[in-house]
Amino acid sequence: MTVSRRTFAAAPFMIVPRAALGGAGFVAPSDRVTIATVGFGRQGLAVTAELMARPDVQMIAVCDCNRSSKDYAEYGKNSNLNTARRLLGKGFEEWAPDLASPGDAQLTSDFKTSLGFGGRDPGKRLIEAYYGSHTPSGRYKGCTAYTDYRELLDKEKDLDAVYVATPDHWHAPIGIAAMKKGKHVLGQKPMTHSIGEARRMAKTARETGVATSVTVNNPSSRDSATIRDWIQQGLIGKLTEVLNWSSRPYWPQGVARPQQTPPVPDGMDWQMWLGPAPERPYHPIYAPFAWRGWYDFGCGSFGDMGCYSFAGLFKILDLTPPAAFEATTSEPFEETFPKASIVSLDFPANAGRAAFKLVWLDGGLKPPRPDGLTDEEAARYFKPGREGIYYAGTEGSIIAGFNGNSPRIIGKNARQAPPVDRAEARRDSVHDQWLAACKGGPKPVASFESQAAPTEAFLLGCIAQRKPGEKYQWDSAAMRVTNNDSINQYVDPPYRGNWT
Repeated sequence: MTVSRRTFAAAPFMIVPRAALGGAGFVAPSDRVTIATVGFGRQGLAVTAELMARPDVQMIAVCDCNRSSKDYAEYGKNSNLNTARRLLGKGFEEWAPDLASPGDAQLTSDFKTSLGFGGRDPGKRLIEAYYGSHTPSGRYKGCTAYTDYRELLDKEKDLDAVYVATPDHWHAPIGIAAMKKGKHVLGQKPMTHSIGEARRMAKTARETGVATSVTVNNPSSRDSATIRDWIQQGLIGKLTEVLNWSSRPYWPQGVARPQQTPPVPDGMDWQMWLGPAPERPYHPIYAPFAWRGWYDFGCGSFGDMGCYSFAGLFKILDLTPPAAFEATTSEPFEETFPKASIVSLDFPANAGRAAFKLVWLDGGLKPPRPDGLTDEEAARYFKPGREGIYYAGTEGSIIAGFNGNSPRIIGKNARQAPPVDRAEARRDSVHDQWLAACKGGPKPVASFESQAAPTEAFLLGCIAQRKPGEKYQWDSAAMRVTNNDSINQYVDPPYRGNWT
């Protein structure tokens, strides 16, 4: 027999496996959160698989403007396919050999990646294979595939929630449309592509009351809580500076627009992919992976990684948006982020902390190595390709991995610092928190409302990267730069055509 999800949830006398009807781990169909994934690339696959494995989730639809292709960057040979096979489990070790990687791509002079599958058809195929494996017939036809998210939101009447895993320029339009339909939204990082969008996302989340979250765990991590405790206890004295460095980009930046205009691949709706972004001809340098380095589609290295570290920083230090920002960069290009940059953000004082400067470095740039590191630690944070964060204080400092992981105090108070409790149960992940909120639980720590301020901060850094060499004064309440009006065009750029 062919089982639809509605039949699966409603038929009281259907013969299905015990795991689907009761016993340990049983979740009644009425208690499941029905979810659709919009954007089925590498991240869309990974998070969809993680959600789908939970008994309280039912994936019912997938949406992507690309039908199917095998040119998505992946993190290891056949890692996309292996993710799918691990989800499906025993008996599926050789599932879908036609989706195997076709080979590698040299994205930059020093970065090569394996290519994997993506698109709405492979997404539908995986979802139906997973649920089919839990039926006696091995067949399941309860997942619908869409090209346009608007059609999905109009037609899927019993949809509870949407996971948005598109390129950055689509996060806000899809997220806001879903919230206005009363759907809970899990948004891939970064939350938005512009500061104006971040304000609207937070406002819509607040007005609709739906459960929202960005896929960042830093605000809830044990390490972030430890760093916060150490700073509040005065173990490094007064904070004076924070340094945060990333090895990104892994994709082309500092390049000009290609002159060639190859045909749009079969199965790709290019106008839908562009959506609110300015019109331009298709080229594989944009889609499906390398869009992140282009101003019109992505947020560069800062947006890719700063969303993680800033989510933790804002929680640790009770930050509000910066008062001023500036950047120095490698050679600027008209349409892409620079290959390397140093961005400085000036944060005002609050009741418990003096004003301080946060410095972001990317493209392989790193700050001077602080005194007090062992040779092993110096290698861990400062070798090529390594990342980290450093909190400087008047009486010591803290060094940690990029996301604040495995922090250590350097200085006279190092021995007074209580160790990080590795035995403590890991705090709820962003997915746990979001699903609990979908069922009426507390608001997730990384909700759209809470992440609007850190998003605003690193997006100011992205603006500085576009126009380096000047210090800009920022009025967050008015949402504008006060000493150079020309830069305000990047704060809330208009959408193309009727994509408002």
